[in-house]
Amino acid sequence: MAADSDDGATSAPAISDGTEWAWGQEEFAEPGEHSYLVQVFNLTLLCMEEYVIEPKSVQFLVQHGFDFNRQYAQGIPYHKGNDKGDESQSQSVRTLFLELIRARRPLILHNGLIDLVFLYQNFYAHLPESLGTFTADLCEMFPAGIYDTKYAAEFHARFVASYLEYAFRKCERENGKQRAAGSPHLLLEFCSYPSSMRAHIDYRCCMPPAIHRPHSTSVCDNFSAYGWCPLGSQCPRSHDIDLIIDTDEAAMEDKRRRRRRREKRRRALLRLPGKQTSGEAEDGPPMKQVCGDGLKPQDEQEVAEDETSNQPSSEQGHKNDLEMGLKATRPETADMATLEVPGSQASPNPVPGDGLHRAGFDAFMTGYVMAYVGVNQGPQPCSSGPWLPECHNKVYLSGKAVPLTVAKSQFSRSSKAHNQKMKLAWGSS
Repeated sequence: MAADSDDGATSAPAISDGTEWAWGQEEFAEPGEHSYLVQVFNLTLLCMEEYVIEPKSVQFLVQHGFDFNRQYAQGIPYHKGNDKGDESQSQSVRTLFLELIRARRPLILHNGLIDLVFLYQNFYAHLPESLGTFTADLCEMFPAGIYDTKYAAEFHARFVASYLEYAFRKCERENGKQRAAGSPHLLLEFCSYPSSMRAHIDYRCCMPPAIHRPHSTSVCDNFSAYGWCPLGSQCPRSHDIDLIIDTDEAAMEDKRRRRRRREKRRRALLRLPGKQTSGEAEDGPPMKQVCGDGLKPQDEQEVAEDETSNQPSSEQGHKNDLEMGLKATRPETADMATLEVPGSQASPNPVPGDGLHRAGFDAFMTGYVMAYVGVNQGPQPCSSGPWLPECHNKVYLSGKAVPLTVAKSQFSRSSKAHNQKMKLAWGSS
């Protein structure tokens, strides 16, 4: 299960914003295929207590299709803190959240620390006073584990960028390559809904381009690195994710090529046998240069070495190699079979705003990234250990080189409110 929410709104089938996203059980249709049944459920919620909103956040939500009129007219009410009266016996969001806990499924989020706080405070109980108590409660609430796709993309898959749209498109492209090569790959199946539900279903196109499209503009550095630009749609530079990935892949290939040349020269001087280039493996995740930061000293040295050791004519050849790399990195054919929506199922109610950042689609992308990372990990040993132990119970922390580990310390105890909820969930007296 993957969860995502926007400004306190989470949603009911077909009404956007704030979602619960569900994977079906993994199946193996053919050798190398890891098939999942996918359903996205939207629940539009309405907080019944006073809260503060930011104008820029509201503008962002409206631009991406959120309907505030629908939220205030039809939103399912909820409140913060502990249960009130016999609320747990009624059909409410808290009852649904308790069912998710009873399911004992992994919880998958993207950059999910704030999401965890939101879910706990609004659908479960008052927040504990200490972080240790909070993580101890989370361990018991989700015994199958909590997984953060931003941590998985940055520290496990080692993508150059780890914002959600980049990670999703990168996984989607790599999955297409693996499928074409006959390697283990991810295959998605979607439910076939009856025509009576057509008005309540919103389809979003997420198909990657099948062929290379030339771009006359350069990539926006801010958007390329963070998935966000202060100029928004007014930015003169490109925010196209595929162009950004093409540029990153070409730059990485160019860097590897220069390293190989430098290592070859070093071996020739020292007459050493060929071996793996030093520096191919790095301790931390790859980093992007952003907003004119310039080259690092090491990069400057590498460029200087290449310029002094190569013939003048090689500079143009180096540029041509980079341009050819840009064209070669975009696959000629994409993995469309898993993501196409039949024409007869096109959404009858187009949603305003052309952005991808809507809670339902964000939740879908989050689940896709985690499923791809799991497939790419290879077969797991038969044991009672957690799924993907490298990412198990590790939540991304912005600006930190280490994640928040969700674990119960021997020095911390679960909160009283949590213990009461556990008794309610499992019917204990």
